[in-house]
Formats: sequence, C-alpha cells, structure tokens
Amino acid sequence: MTTIAYLGMGTMGSGMAANLSRAGHEVKAWNRSAKPNAVLEAAGLAVTTDLDVALQGAEVVMYCLSDDAAVEDLVFGAHQLLSKVPDGAVVVDMSTIEPATSAKERAAFEDRGNPFIDAPVFGTKGEAEGGGLWVVAAGDREIFDRIKPLLDAVSETVHYMGEGGKGTAMKLVGNLLVASQLQALGEALTLAKKAGLDLADVQGVLDVADFKTPIYAGVGRGAQAGDYTVNFALNLMLKDAKLIQAFAQRMGTPVPTAATAQKYIEASIADGNGELNASALILAIAKEGGVDLAQ
Repeated sequence: MTTIAYLGMGTMGSGMAANLSRAGHEVKAWNRSAKPNAVLEAAGLAVTTDLDVALQGAEVVMYCLSDDAAVEDLVFGAHQLLSKVPDGAVVVDMSTIEPATSAKERAAFEDRGNPFIDAPVFGTKGEAEGGGLWVVAAGDREIFDRIKPLLDAVSETVHYMGEGGKGTAMKLVGNLLVASQLQALGEALTLAKKAGLDLADVQGVLDVADFKTPIYAGVGRGAQAGDYTVNFALNLMLKDAKLIQAFAQRMGTPVPTAATAQKYIEASIADGNGELNASALILAIAKEGGVDLAQ
C-alpha cells in the first residue's frame, strides 16, 4: 500500500483517485473548493480543502489539472505545493500541459530532492472512472518502475516514453491525432449529407473499412443523434489545439490540421458550444456546409 495525495478532483482526478483507493492504496483527496462528488463518495473518499492535510505522510503526490495556469497556481502560486511537498515524495503530473511548464516543474521538484514523472493520460470521463485510461509516462526509469503499480491501477495500458518530458510530448502528438480525426469526420459527414447519402449507411462503412477508428464509430453516431454530451469539453480542446501548435512551432514542424481545427473549435464556441463535448467542433463544420447532421 502506498500513501498518495491526489490533488484536483475534477472529472479525471476524481476517477483516478477512486480507482487508486479501490486498489488498496491510502488516498488523500484534495480540491481547491468543497463540492459534492458522487464518484468519490461511491469509493468512500472524503475530500479536504486543506493542502497540508492532504500532503501529510504522502509518499507519492499526483495531480491531473485542467491547464498550465492551474498547474502553475498549484505548484508555484497560491497553493505553494513546491514548498510543502514531503521530502523524498515522488511527484507525478498527469495533466495535459505545455512541455515547457512540465520542464519547469521537473527542475524545481528535482532541485529540492523530489523525483518527478510526467504521466499524462489519454481517455476521458468513462475511462477515468472505469480505470481504462492510457498513460504515457516519462522520467527516471527506476522511479517509473517504482510507481508503475499506481499507474496500472488507473489504466488499461502504461507506456514508458523515456527521459523526462517525453510523456508530455507524446500527449500532444496523440491529441493532434484526435483533433485530426474529429475534423476529418466532421468534413466527411458534412460532405456525405450534402451529397444526399444516408448517414446511417455512411456509418456502416465507417465501422468496417480500413480507415475505421473508435472516434469515427462513437462520435459519428453521436453526431447523427445530435448527442454532444460532455466527456471532454470543447473549451479544453481549444487549449490543446493551441498547445500543439506552440510545441510544433518550437520543434520547427508544420501542423496545419491543428490550425484548422482551432478555427472550427473557436467558431463552435462562439455559437455557445464550449461546454459541450470536444466533438462539437463538428457542429461548426456542418453549419458552414449548411447541413444538420442529426437524423
């Protein structure tokens, strides 16, 4: 059993904290504000708003926050995690953030003797609650091996990507593919509808052809049902599209798909869809094409 401080009880954090508790670990859950959380209640976990209480006796400190600003505020800002983390505790950041922010964290924690692993995840609400995430982790191999059982408890698979920072980089590479698939699906369904194809027949092809993907299967059906129930908000996908482009610019590599995706994400947010699922970028493509994909 490992004593864990899990910080940030949003959609992702609460699911992971609950699964770590179910795996037999002692989990102390912290959130900036007190609010009801059915996932944690079902796991028998109470939430504290006192960071010092959550950190007491922690061997591993984990967090999965919404963006760079939230991470900066937790580590360096108002909450001062950097000065409060227990001596020798391993710090694991599972957020999707700018690689430069992750590197800043790593340097600061390691300078005070706390090993640091960047371990962002693929998956959304369902995978977080069901322990089916896909983790891409990086850092010292010995430290990774030590905490891997914790990552196993929240995931379907865990992938060691190498030296520190490569987990964060892999997350942005993967999110580029997600954005590309959502955009391509929106374009394809819009074109199919304009061409007079029955979208149910189109979906039958998407499900079996050599270009099939889980995104095409799930989001395709959702778009036809007009279902954009949030698992990962469109507002957060805008953040990711910007992170991808900034990272790619520093790497000197083109990512035109991310730029186009950002255009449609912003258009859909302007139409009031920011709190819907990330797949709602499709609504802006369909609107520009003059079609309604729901049927």
